[in-house]
Amino acid sequence: MANQEDSFKKVISHAKEYGYVFQSSEIYDGLSAVYDYAQNGVELKKNIREYWWQAMVQLNDNIVGIDAAIFMHPTTWKASGHVDAFNDPLIDNKDSKKRYRADVLVEDYREKINDKILKDINKAKKRFGDAFDEQQFRETNPNVLRRQKEIDEISARLAEVQEKGDLEAFKQLILDLGIVCPVSGSKNWTDVKQFNLMFGTKLGASADSAMDLYLRPETAQGIFVNFLNVQKTGRMKIPFGIAQTGKAFRNEIVARQFIFRMREFEQMEMQYFIKPGTQQEWYENWKEKRLRWHLSLGMGEENYRFHDHDKLAHYADAAADIEFKFPFGFKELEGIHSRTDFDLGQHEEYSGKKLQYFDPEENKSYVPYVLETSIGLDRMFLAVFSNSLKEEELENGTTRTVLKIPAVLAPTKAAVLPLLKRDGLPEVAHKIFDDLKWDFNVIYDEKDAVGRRYRRQDAAGTPFCITVDHQTLEDETVTIRHRDSMEQQRVKIAEVKAIISKEVDMRYWLQRI
Repeated sequence: MANQEDSFKKVISHAKEYGYVFQSSEIYDGLSAVYDYAQNGVELKKNIREYWWQAMVQLNDNIVGIDAAIFMHPTTWKASGHVDAFNDPLIDNKDSKKRYRADVLVEDYREKINDKILKDINKAKKRFGDAFDEQQFRETNPNVLRRQKEIDEISARLAEVQEKGDLEAFKQLILDLGIVCPVSGSKNWTDVKQFNLMFGTKLGASADSAMDLYLRPETAQGIFVNFLNVQKTGRMKIPFGIAQTGKAFRNEIVARQFIFRMREFEQMEMQYFIKPGTQQEWYENWKEKRLRWHLSLGMGEENYRFHDHDKLAHYADAAADIEFKFPFGFKELEGIHSRTDFDLGQHEEYSGKKLQYFDPEENKSYVPYVLETSIGLDRMFLAVFSNSLKEEELENGTTRTVLKIPAVLAPTKAAVLPLLKRDGLPEVAHKIFDDLKWDFNVIYDEKDAVGRRYRRQDAAGTPFCITVDHQTLEDETVTIRHRDSMEQQRVKIAEVKAIISKEVDMRYWLQRI
């Protein structure tokens, strides 16, 4: 646990030091769970958004995008269920005065048991080598079986108390498991209470006539209320999808873990409208597609897993999360939900407008079912950033800090470095820089010895360094250095653009899907 905390602290400090994420309003001591994306962070965020958008919209001829307003008619949130049921179960520790989400306390406790299982498996792997059969070990080892039984029992009880909304039983579950406050170490808990997560605001010139509004807690509803507009103007045939990225707001009382859980965040969502009865097939299809998108970035298959929901929303008939191994353990990165006809049906009922599709093949109208994929852009940013930060020991006994961000997402693709600030080298370097900047985000760096500049670019995540030296003046060649391998090649200036393109072009990466 201490190691996890240490590595996470390094992630947070590195994010600030290298211009990725700053605390919002830091000169006024900041604002809890609100962050600003700095000069490198805004580029990484933009590149992740674009990588998602190209895969979702550009490469699918039946998916289009919209950008709906943050403010929506308040009845939208009545229809969606957010006014009545968008709550988190919270519990306070009386000694530390800290507040926690009750479900997260139980899930974290359950995950610690799972970690013990994984430790046993890893020990056995080392002991038995190639002869090791993990499935057989899981099915026969008494410790693993005992712990798995415990996990299953906790999952069943958690699902039951969530399903019934039984807050007393929720507290009892926490007491029965002997869960302690991470800060005080005590079991001195208050009762569990529900807390609505929507931010309220007002629209109007005067206090008397102002309308009560909410900042949207998700982007999906903007898609649902525009379903018919998009379908008719785009002449879309089912199945088709509508994608959107944008800000959402939740009054998270237990906001923590840096940008993992924030009060103002960005979502990337796609709602796929399908014929009723085909939802299981599309659910499996999109689960597989979305995992392939994640794996295309090369961040390690072992860092992803599916988690099927213990508790389904009353309108859903299937739901799973793609979880990622963050520095603080496996946590939700993306959700895939089969939402049936709940959303369009609810908006049809509350608005009095028909939200149906006439199917020429069936020769009838129906309310389409919806298959949703929803990913947090900020969480994806944290997944990429934390997974990329490495401390490497080099052959000469020194260490280097390197940010191995997938080249396609890297904020700056290349740094152009004149070896010296004289002899005409800066002029040639500037010319290369001016040529490359039309195609890539590049920077020019002439301060310090070239070795220190390499280290600085490694830590900032820049995939390539292009060094101009005296030989460049003779034969128009430069040294191009690769961040991940530190390999250096001598190439013609005319070849540099193609070398960078091959590594950073979205086409090369998205073809892996």
